[in-house]
Formats: sequence, C-alpha cells, structure tokens
Amino acid sequence: MAYRRHRPARNWGARLHEITWFGMRAVVLENELLRVTVLADKGGDVAEFCYKPRDMDFVWLAPDGIRNPRDVAGGASDDVAAFLDHYEGGWQEVLPNGGEPSTYRGAALAQHGEVAGLPWDVEIAADDPSEVAVRLTVRARRMPLRVVKTFRLLSGEAELRVDEELTNESDVALEAMWGHHIVFGAPFLRPGHRIRFPDGAAADPELGVVPERGAPSDIHYLSGFRDGRYEIIDPDAALGLRVRWDAAVLPDLWVWRELGATREAPWWGRAYVVGLEPFAGRPTEGLAEAVRNGSALALRPRETRPLWLRAAVIEGEEAR
Repeated sequence: MAYRRHRPARNWGARLHEITWFGMRAVVLENELLRVTVLADKGGDVAEFCYKPRDMDFVWLAPDGIRNPRDVAGGASDDVAAFLDHYEGGWQEVLPNGGEPSTYRGAALAQHGEVAGLPWDVEIAADDPSEVAVRLTVRARRMPLRVVKTFRLLSGEAELRVDEELTNESDVALEAMWGHHIVFGAPFLRPGHRIRFPDGAAADPELGVVPERGAPSDIHYLSGFRDGRYEIIDPDAALGLRVRWDAAVLPDLWVWRELGATREAPWWGRAYVVGLEPFAGRPTEGLAEAVRNGSALALRPRETRPLWLRAAVIEGEEAR
C-alpha cells in the first residue's frame, strides 16, 4: 500500500478519501457530479458509480452485498466459488481467464480468475481540486502478468477515466483473456431500457431493448467494433451511461442477461441484470478454448499492452 498519509482533507472540487469498507481498503474518488468507490482489497472492483445530481448508482450490488475475500468459508477454494462466493456485482477486471475454469499450459485458472480476487497496491497519482487519480497495481499469481490501472476524475466532469497497462513479465509468448465485467441492475435497470451499439457491430436488434423480468437468461458475443462504444439509457428518465474503450485491444462485447428466470444457484431468482462487458477472448468456456479458436489476446515476451476505457453519464436529449 502506498497511500500518502496525513493528506489535507478537502470537501470541494475533485477529492478522494481513503476508507475501510466491510473490512477492506477502499478509495473514494469524487467530484461535483460523481462518486466512485474502488475496492483496493478486492480486485480493484468499482463497487459504486453514483451520479450525484440524481442519486443514481449505475452499478448493481448483488443481494448478498459486499463480502471480504479473506472470508473463505463455504468452499471458496473451489474454482467456481472463488469468484461467486465474493461477487458483489459492480465492475471487475477479468484476467487471464474469462468464464469457466480452464487449464492453460499447466496453470489451473478459476472462473474469471485470477486478479478479481486479489488485493491491489494503491498509489495516489493526483490530488488536486481540478483532478484526482489513483493508480492500482497487481501481479497475477499463476501467470507472469502485471496490471497497472489508473482511475481518474476531473472537476466538473461526469466521466470516469480508466487507463491501464498489461505486461507479460516473462521471456515466453503468452495468451490471455482480458475483460471488464460491467453489470447493470437496480436501482438503474428496468424493462424497456435501451441499449445502443455503434454501426458496424454485429448486434441482434432484440438486444437493443431490456426484456421484462422472467425472460430467459442468455449470453451473446458481439464483434465488429470499429468504435468501442455502447450506451444504456432510461428513455423515460432521459438518463444513461456511455461506455467507450479501445476496441483494438478488446474487440468483443459480451452481453450477459440474467433476468430473474434462474431459480437455482447462484441467483435463486434474485438477479435482474444486464452485463455489457468489453473483452478479448470468447466464449465463456475459458482461456484454453479462446486460444483454440484464436480469440485470446496474444502477448509477446516482455510486451506491455496499453488500454483505455471511459464511462460517462449522459442525460437530456442524448439519453432519449
């Protein structure tokens, strides 16, 4: 941990707070419009993305709430439970395996493993009324991969900026699945919300409208993004979120819809969510399958790959 201690408190403009939340280190980035809470001790997850003028949190929190990954009761050593037992909703980094457990070149990788369950080091990168930023760093444990991720808020902007670097710290070429597990639910998501994709993305028109509760669960994989972008909007409230990313690095979008139809574990009918997840690698059958079908991200020895993402609130005519 590299927090700067004894920083002067500030409650105006862009500001940040170092807190302990459910027994975990967390950082709150805030300005006049947004409050974003990042769980440093749990994957660098975004557990809050609140648009303050409407008191609207865009990320979903699961019914069981936020759980500390140090609590390993209930079989968390299992390859599936390791993720699901501590899944709070929100927004996770997924690396180097997406979806089902998989074995890659002798490395056993859990569901969505492994950085989403690890504590990240934190450094304050900017702390000024005009701009705040925190830099998170983690190394995977079963593959020689290092991620550096910077969250940034500027004063007066309703946009979170995320800039990353993924480094292969070995002298051998590697493949990986890399993605951002962004899930929308209550209080924002409702039937009839619109999802807009850019021209050129291979999208089924039925994916453009959020179905009623109880519709069948499904997952789709969209490709053909020249412009990595989508918007999810509430046309009645004229409010939404626009997510943009570097589609040259994450060329696919996973669209996961769990709409309350699953009455068994792990959802028990309690999840009404839509995941819109930029990814390198598909489908959700794990890294070995993504390597086989040629969709995994390839990293040369010692290569560093940059990535950027942006998440901005839109309202008014833009969100109708």
